[in-house]
Amino acid sequence: MTEINALNGAGKLQSRAPQSSVAPGTPAQGFGNTLEAALKDVNQQHLDADRAVADLVSGRSQDVHNVMIASQKADIGFQLLIQVRNKVVSAYETIMRMQI
Repeated sequence: MTEINALNGAGKLQSRAPQSSVAPGTPAQGFGNTLEAALKDVNQQHLDADRAVADLVSGRSQDVHNVMIASQKADIGFQLLIQVRNKVVSAYETIMRMQI
């Protein structure tokens, strides 16, 4: 979509294409890639939280605060991922109900 500026001094319309933040030649990251990266990040958060809990239980760590923070980060990330999934499924169902 182009943006049309106000008339310049000569009475001509100027149009300007939107500026892209992606460098030329760089492939754009799609929704699937973004979702895959989010899944990997949430999985890594859960693995880190499990490792922190195991270290606390085995006595290798005495830092209860960081264990609880890691656990809560993993839980919040998982809840966010579930909500995104629910919205995608809802959008898909809405599209499937549309009549063409």
